Amino acid sequence: MEMEGGKEKKIFEIRRLEISDKSKGFIELLQQLSVCDSISDEEFKERFEDLSVNGENHMIYVIEDEEKKKIIATACLFIEKKFIRNCGKVGHIEDVVVDSNARGLKLGQKIVEFASDKARSMGCYKVILDCGEQNVGFYEKCGFQQKGIEMAMYFN
Repeated sequence: MEMEGGKEKKIFEIRRLEISDKSKGFIELLQQLSVCDSISDEEFKERFEDLSVNGENHMIYVIEDEEKKKIIATACLFIEKKFIRNCGKVGHIEDVVVDSNARGLKLGQKIVEFASDKARSMGCYKVILDCGEQNVGFYEKCGFQQKGIEMAMYFN
């Protein structure tokens, strides 16, 4: 805790996803963002280990409310290695969500800026993301600007 204006202020730290975060509501948090079925502990462990082999090229960050032992924000950053731009790298930010009970604390901005700074420190020449129109203003506050048009093809 930190004092601000005579009031206690929680300090929320950003860290990488840990295997124990499944029991802290990580999947339930993702369900606030998109279709995300419940998965078994074994399925979670397998996917966690599969992603872990990518090291710094695929990172999932979380913010935990340590008092409640609950994951309240997350974002994913993966690094795409290119041939263009002198074998440059692009950071992709995905799956940004803040728990509905923790919104308004600027945790979304904090975790997006953290992922963006990480991409920069890893030598990326840009960081990109896709979002819905309702989130454009939020990402503009984080320093992003609209560019191009998103296209998608889903394989149900």
